[in-house]
Amino acid sequence: MSFTGDLEHLSIVDVIQLLHATRKSGTLTVRGRKGESQLVFNDGYIISANHFDNSVRIGNILVEAGAISREVLDRALQEQQQAGAGRKPLVATLLERCSVRKEDAYRGLEALIELTVVEILTWRRGTFDLDVNRVTVSDEYRYFPEKLNEEITLHTENVLMDALRIYDEKKRDGLLIEEEFSVGDQAPDLAIMEPDDFSISADDLGLGDLDQIERKIPQVFLGLEDRSPSLQRTIQELGADLSDKEQEELFAFLGRLGNTAPAAGTPTLSAILFSPDDLFSYCVTTVCRQAGISVFTTNDEQDLAPLAQQFASRGGQTTLILDSPASPGFPLPAEDAARLLRRVREHHPHLALIQLASPLEPAFALQALKDGAVAVFPRPVREASGDTFLEDTLRLLDALPLYLRRRGSDGGEAAMAQLGKTFMELRALREPPEIALTLLGTVAGTFERALTLIVREDELIAERSIGIRSPRGACVSPSFGTRIPLDRPSVLRDAIEKRAAFYGETDDEILKGYLFPIIGAPLHPTVILLPLVCGGKVIALIYGDFGHKGAAPVRTELLELVAGEAGLVLETALYRRKRERKAPEGTACDR
Repeated sequence: MSFTGDLEHLSIVDVIQLLHATRKSGTLTVRGRKGESQLVFNDGYIISANHFDNSVRIGNILVEAGAISREVLDRALQEQQQAGAGRKPLVATLLERCSVRKEDAYRGLEALIELTVVEILTWRRGTFDLDVNRVTVSDEYRYFPEKLNEEITLHTENVLMDALRIYDEKKRDGLLIEEEFSVGDQAPDLAIMEPDDFSISADDLGLGDLDQIERKIPQVFLGLEDRSPSLQRTIQELGADLSDKEQEELFAFLGRLGNTAPAAGTPTLSAILFSPDDLFSYCVTTVCRQAGISVFTTNDEQDLAPLAQQFASRGGQTTLILDSPASPGFPLPAEDAARLLRRVREHHPHLALIQLASPLEPAFALQALKDGAVAVFPRPVREASGDTFLEDTLRLLDALPLYLRRRGSDGGEAAMAQLGKTFMELRALREPPEIALTLLGTVAGTFERALTLIVREDELIAERSIGIRSPRGACVSPSFGTRIPLDRPSVLRDAIEKRAAFYGETDDEILKGYLFPIIGAPLHPTVILLPLVCGGKVIALIYGDFGHKGAAPVRTELLELVAGEAGLVLETALYRRKRERKAPEGTACDR
């Protein structure tokens, strides 16, 4: 169990991309309400799949694709049954009999993976775990038959892109039903508006007279039941070094938690646990899940950077918990563990760091606090605890989620109250320039510097800013007028094409070559790009960075909510303006 987590907070797309980027090998098991599906990876490539639905099998796929007949499939299956211990994979049997072309078999196997991924894409709740010690699957899903000396591997990115395309097409055609649907505010009916109604100029947003507007900057800022086959069996397998009495006590402790659901409406926090101790990881995941805290566990140092980047792009508060160097199987000595903490602190300042330390390591614990850990928890070890080892461990498991929840609630109510206030302010606005200014001010309320970038067909135009030409608390600065090309790949173009916010570190060449020369490069390479979408098109990007200060935690999900609301209010304002222009003179228009 080297990599585990919840689909609710890390989608299967993100999981597959992480496994491919880190070149993982192992069996990824995904469990949801419908059942269990598996994807098998070899060096980051998908080599096998197991669909939860028993009717989705490679033989049926090849028959439906016309690659083989039903009679050929039946003969091959019968031959497999008669082979006994010498039974070969179905694909191997078909290829050896020359009953199917290699190209067709490859496409069939690829289709099986795509169907499995497409199905999992509809799962909004579930758990996943990667077993790095298991890379084999049942014969019917073996993709590179050993006796044929033929290796069939599928490029993960291509398979994922094809699966997403199929998913979008089926969802569009009403052939897929997702487990859960989110209900959002509906935009005004824009069907009567011509397509060019949303060709918005800088004047439409009032960027020519922003200096005339009074400046207001808003200061914006479930747990899953245990689906393992048997809690007791899991404890027995992972806790083989525990005595029978200790196993019973641990089972009673976790079993009691399993009957307690988190409070409705409890905000979900995220944590990353770096630990090689499978039993401890399982226990932390279980107790935190019941507290509404989603935990992702890994024992591979190279997983930390991509995981941190994923959570940084999503916003919210994420805590990294580093296990003690004295824990069983920890891969680093104390000196290297201390360097790891400092490296994470430097490269991922948005993460809150908790260090676990043995009572036998007081110097290490104190150094962790000096290096930036927000807390150090005692990690029980047999040598120090003796007969009270399990009792001390249960105390840690009891306290850890309470501490994480308390940290997550600090300022949370105030932030949500301010979010509601900002929504009310936006909905009261009637003029596009006021709306654009409010969104710019919202970003400036969190970041040291903020800038509006107007989107054109093949370029961006740097317009008004806050905190760049003048101090952060001063008025909005005049337009830069600088043009930034969009003809090359960049985070700017990605944010526009995907209509999605970007938050994280970047060394983007377009930013360094065109924007930073006029505004100056920030001290820390963490930036935000927040799209303002109107009529289905991104009409502006709000850029923000930390200027000459260090990066700080940011609740980007709240900024995205404000941007979404601003887009809806802007659509309404432009719709109202169009109706007023078309109304005959002397007719009262809706205000």
